[in-house]
Amino acid sequence: MRVRLQGIVVTLVALLVFGLGIPLALSIASSLQQKLFLDRLTDTSRFASLAQRPLLDNQLGLLEPKLRRYTEVYGVKVVVVNQDGDPVLSSVGGAVDRTAIRVPVNEALAARPPEAGPLLMPWASKPLVLAEPILIDGEVRGAVVTESATDHVRTQLLWQWLLLAACALVAFGLALLVALPVVRWTLRPVRRLDEATGALVASVVSGREAEPVGESGGPPELRQLGRSFDRMAASVSEALAAQRAFVADASHQLRNPLTALKIRLGNLDGQVTDEAAAADLEAAQVDAKRLNQILDELLSMARAESAGGELVSEDLAEVIADRVADWSVVGAAREVSLESAVNVNGARVLVPPRGLEVVLDALLDNALKFSPSGTSVEVAASVAGDRVTVSVRDHGPGLREDELERAADRFWRSTAHQNVPGSGLGLAIVTEIVRHSGGELQLSLPDGGGLRIAMDFPLER
Repeated sequence: MRVRLQGIVVTLVALLVFGLGIPLALSIASSLQQKLFLDRLTDTSRFASLAQRPLLDNQLGLLEPKLRRYTEVYGVKVVVVNQDGDPVLSSVGGAVDRTAIRVPVNEALAARPPEAGPLLMPWASKPLVLAEPILIDGEVRGAVVTESATDHVRTQLLWQWLLLAACALVAFGLALLVALPVVRWTLRPVRRLDEATGALVASVVSGREAEPVGESGGPPELRQLGRSFDRMAASVSEALAAQRAFVADASHQLRNPLTALKIRLGNLDGQVTDEAAAADLEAAQVDAKRLNQILDELLSMARAESAGGELVSEDLAEVIADRVADWSVVGAAREVSLESAVNVNGARVLVPPRGLEVVLDALLDNALKFSPSGTSVEVAASVAGDRVTVSVRDHGPGLREDELERAADRFWRSTAHQNVPGSGLGLAIVTEIVRHSGGELQLSLPDGGGLRIAMDFPLER
């Protein structure tokens, strides 16, 4: 936006400076031409007056010394023609180029006053030719023609144009020196708003306080917009913080009565003799266990969302080896092997405290849950540039292509997995932790079936 606005300002300044400069340059050219025209017209008219008597008495030789002297002093050629347009006297002697003077002579013999002609330009090399009729008793008897070189006038005009151009460039530069700071001053609140808007999502999601725009200068209207943005950002942060606090508090407070409920249901084991009632008791215990799992994962989700900017450095290979070793026992009980292919050369990543363990636990638990007996779960890690990729791949039923985008939604479960225990919060928790760590989560369907979940983290520098 700043570039576009500066471009508009520069264009307007250029139009203003050069829009005034071009008419002024043409005015200078017109003024110099008019001055030359009037000077030559005065001399031509004087010679036409002096030529009346010599032409009438056929004694033009009396006028020749004056014409020659004039040419020697001013460098202006003077020619006298009769009423037939034939040259009868020249200040330089010799033949006269009748082609160059034909048009002005014909106009003068027609009793028309001389004209200045087209506007004089520095690159125009034609001389100024003026013809003044010689009137005797109201009758045109001939004409006096002056032919003036315009070199000195064109040189003077060129220098004045160069001076004008230099002044225009200086004025243009001064205008820019004033206009560009004004543009920056005007757009400073807009830039701060843009930066604050970009940081708002990350701040709100991570639980940090949004950085205020504040009084960053600029027009009063934009400063007011910045203050309104600060109030809006504070309200959003407070609302989301209250929501997270409610989830965490509710999850924590519900655990005590739920634990008491599980104990009471456990105390009823062996006390219920009716088969139908015993089945209901068993179903109630399963539901209580599932509800307890949901509350635990809600609490984990609240902790993940409120982790803020607190990140710790963890050795990737060490954490992966530790979690694979622990989950190998669970896999062996389900006849599922865990395979590890880690080549990260001591790479370290910044994650929330115990975040990497929580992520791997959730992914391994999910993979083992859906892996049939006799298959394997593959854990891999590799470094590419300044990023490291950690992936967990199983050989279970996987998902449909259209379900991959929804798999990380809270409480979402595939219709094909409704009978498998779970709350649908595992991948949502993983997504939050990975996002807090500056990484990305990607789900894919590899060849051979199953599901591959890959996490891309920035390496610690």
